[in-house]
Amino acid sequence: MSETLPSIGEMLAATVPMVRTLNLEFLDATAERAVLRLPDQPDFHNHVGGPHAGAMFTLAESASGAIVLAAFGDQLSRAVPLAVRAEIGYKKLAKGQVTATATLGRPVADILAELDAGQRPEFPVKVAITREDGDVTGEMTIIWTLRPNS
Repeated sequence: MSETLPSIGEMLAATVPMVRTLNLEFLDATAERAVLRLPDQPDFHNHVGGPHAGAMFTLAESASGAIVLAAFGDQLSRAVPLAVRAEIGYKKLAKGQVTATATLGRPVADILAELDAGQRPEFPVKVAITREDGDVTGEMTIIWTLRPNS
């Protein structure tokens, strides 16, 4: 992004209220990966003192949205990115701040080729949620689509 255009993190914070509510921090957002952090905030803890499952879901979904915007933001004039479905697995107890790292599950060129052919491509975004010691506390897969504009 150029200096005059807002960053992906700024765009998501401006347009997605939950990003602001949870104070998500954008560490990296490229077409290869997006990394967001959820600070440790007692207001968003669960009954065992870690981040609430809903906050971790929002963190992971937001990381997936950041990579989708980084990869396909230049296509917004012809298609709208939409999350279609998501599945999350909570693996270990999370405590403290947690970080979500998202990666695209298909090559950008393949997805754009489907869009160019008049199709509505679907593609997975995989997200790993880790705690400060590096252990994976959750894994999420979000299926996204690029819905062509009418």
